[in-house]
Amino acid sequence: MPVTLDRREGPYGEVVLRRRDDHFEIIANGTFLMDTSDGRSERLLVDAALQALRASRPARAADAPARPGAPDRPSVLIGGLGVGFSLAHAAADPAWGRIAVVEREQAIIDWHREGPLAALSASALADPRTVLVHADLVAHLHDPRVPDTYDALCLDIDNGPDWTVTEGNDGLYAPSGLAACARRLNPGGVLAVWSARPSRDFEVSLRNAGFHGVRTEEIPVARGVPDVVHLAVRPA
Repeated sequence: MPVTLDRREGPYGEVVLRRRDDHFEIIANGTFLMDTSDGRSERLLVDAALQALRASRPARAADAPARPGAPDRPSVLIGGLGVGFSLAHAAADPAWGRIAVVEREQAIIDWHREGPLAALSASALADPRTVLVHADLVAHLHDPRVPDTYDALCLDIDNGPDWTVTEGNDGLYAPSGLAACARRLNPGGVLAVWSARPSRDFEVSLRNAGFHGVRTEEIPVARGVPDVVHLAVRPA
């Protein structure tokens, strides 16, 4: 049986941290969000974005083995800290330069900074390339006061475009949200969106928003429909 370690009420509803045997689970508004039992999906999100970025920028990819953290390293924004797998995986790869993580739940940030999830993310948060931003991702992407752009956006704040955790997240997958993503991407940059199931409608939305190279990469799971990463490239 799961054991509840912390339960918080915040501006976006309830968020809960549970321990089940040796694993931790995050539940948002009664919906299972993610746990620490595997992590393949979260790691593939980051790897798939980097591979797609190298394919869209072959000349830049040739420099990939050079100095960690060098100015020519591609930058990435990770939307959602979650259990920390995506951040830890990006920070473990010297190919990435600046790594920004946007997380709206103060509880999740606390669990990583001084709670049970610190064991998964402490070294990644301490990495000089990492910047942790406490903000709602949708609002952050639309905020005209934030000038930052990135070579890749790796977004994992819902169970997918068709299965959002809170109603306000719908805007991320709407035309205005995808336009905001495109503005945050450098030319040739990659948008990678994790989903618990494929979404044909989202693929159409990406193409309608002007993205190129739209494709869906599957991640096999023990049972049921595979998890996927939706990938799209902003034209150079």
